[in-house]
Amino acid sequence: MIRYCAAHPTAANLMMLLLIVAGLVALPNLKRETLPEINRYEVEVKVLYPGATPLDVEQKVCRPLEEAIEGISFIKEQRCESRHSRAIAVIEMRQDGDFKAFVDDIDSAVDEIDSFPDETEQPVIRELGRTQDVVTVALTADLNAVELKDLAEDIKQRMMRHPGIPLIEIEGFSERQLQIQISQAHLRQYGLSLQDIADLISAQDLDLPLGDITTRSRDYQVRFRDERRTPEELSELIVVKGVSGNELRLGDIANIVDRFELEEDWVFFNGKPAAFFKIRKNTRDDSLRVLQAVESFIEQERRRLPEQVGFYLTQDFTSIVKDRIQLLVSNAWQGLLLVFAVMWLFFGSRFAFWVVMGLPVSFLASAFLLAQWGISINLLSMVALLLALGILMDDAIVISESIGFQIGQGKAPLQAAVDGTRQVARGVLSSFVTTLCVFVGLLFLIGDIGQMLKTIPAVLISVLTVSLLEAFLILPHHLQQTLHKSKQQTPSRLRAQFAIQFER
Repeated sequence: MIRYCAAHPTAANLMMLLLIVAGLVALPNLKRETLPEINRYEVEVKVLYPGATPLDVEQKVCRPLEEAIEGISFIKEQRCESRHSRAIAVIEMRQDGDFKAFVDDIDSAVDEIDSFPDETEQPVIRELGRTQDVVTVALTADLNAVELKDLAEDIKQRMMRHPGIPLIEIEGFSERQLQIQISQAHLRQYGLSLQDIADLISAQDLDLPLGDITTRSRDYQVRFRDERRTPEELSELIVVKGVSGNELRLGDIANIVDRFELEEDWVFFNGKPAAFFKIRKNTRDDSLRVLQAVESFIEQERRRLPEQVGFYLTQDFTSIVKDRIQLLVSNAWQGLLLVFAVMWLFFGSRFAFWVVMGLPVSFLASAFLLAQWGISINLLSMVALLLALGILMDDAIVISESIGFQIGQGKAPLQAAVDGTRQVARGVLSSFVTTLCVFVGLLFLIGDIGQMLKTIPAVLISVLTVSLLEAFLILPHHLQQTLHKSKQQTPSRLRAQFAIQFER
């Protein structure tokens, strides 16, 4: 194979071209994120119980949940946290189970619970570990809490329409409430109680299905909707209706306030009231592209809104990825320059050029493999590529030095390329195998740590394998051509003086 590639320049050049093209095609498809995707195999069940104390939540929600989930197969761990007005249960599955069936079993078990209090809301079941944080945007303005929340909700709606921003969550506020304040004098005047008012509001604040209407062309779903979401809408509720048709509305006897449950739950940024947009991405999204979309949206909003409204990027989780990419590029070109300089002193510029070409070829070809394996550009894969920088050039340098030694023995360029490569083949292969043995064990680790660490050996093995193929099947051909052409060239004075001093 070595003699074939050295004797047939078309085969070696075609192989090198294919590796480069494959890498360039795959690069845009490589996902960039902070950490590699981890299958956490966890399901969260959240049940809201408005007004309940943590003790009530523990007894009336958590215990029925735990009893219903106990019989599900492949449960590794379950825990239920009782808080004020809510219960949050997290169920973790063993890795040898079927996660889709596991989620379906939990969904069925929760649906069968009939002992929840009537005041509890519909349980919300979701898979954990399917999103990653990208960046947080701070929105500041000299507004009260209600006005700032309304502004944040309006901006969120426009942000959600942007195709490059997948998931947005507003933080910095407690639960919003519409509080109805009625004096005892008004209640006594009309013979009402607080419970009567609550029942009247519940009876007139409805969103109910009424059934379906089937026609020849299509089916229609009919709903009765009369929800009250603002103080103005609540104030129009009829509380008392007289015999003669007179009506007493809620706004006539009550003060309706739009406020938050915890007034002290208030956030400031740079000394101003603030709301925070937590931007997250799904497992298929690219973190840097999401960040670019957020920055573009913010620039548009700054031009649209008054100067008193400020936007600030904080908690940028993509900065780690950008820093590692910059570090990799910086180390790569510095290493290439150093290797080129050293190889030029010993063998000349053409010889040094083909040696250092092994680095970009190996990285581009491994990018194609990483794209096929679903491995992203993240913190750990960048660490692996930095490690590979110091390893993969060794094979090319050893083979090129051996070929250079053979040409110094008076052999023809073709014979020198073949004999030089064969002479070090066993040593280079044994070095590759020992490196492989060190890192391949990480591929078989289990758990969250195993899922994260297996990125490092996968990247290293792909880069070093491509580098080995390039060093054996492509580099000898280019070196024998270079040696053939360099026979007619006289080395520069600097190289000649260096060779003399080195021999001394």
